[in-house]
Amino acid sequence: MNTEFSTDVKEQQNGDYALIKDAEDIELGKFDKRLPCCGCGIGWFCLLLGFLFPLTWYYATILYFGNYYHKDPRERAGLEANAIAALICTIAVVVTVAVILLI
Repeated sequence: MNTEFSTDVKEQQNGDYALIKDAEDIELGKFDKRLPCCGCGIGWFCLLLGFLFPLTWYYATILYFGNYYHKDPRERAGLEANAIAALICTIAVVVTVAVILLI
């Protein structure tokens, strides 16, 4: 494989790739910035904080269903985890209340 980058269409069809921008250009992309909340994102921060204050799971679930992750797709996984945690918490509370009321 040669070390030069070519823009020739014939070489690109053979599997060689063309360099689109300068490798020394250090322009920050949209997602090169750190995520808020200590770099882990709002979703994961709310998930961890939710073990102390479960209402934060519901807050992050509202952000998830409000499509907050369209601002930064890296937030999606953490917000999904909060939606699952909120669902599990809700089921646990409903089962606990049902057991207490039936006894």
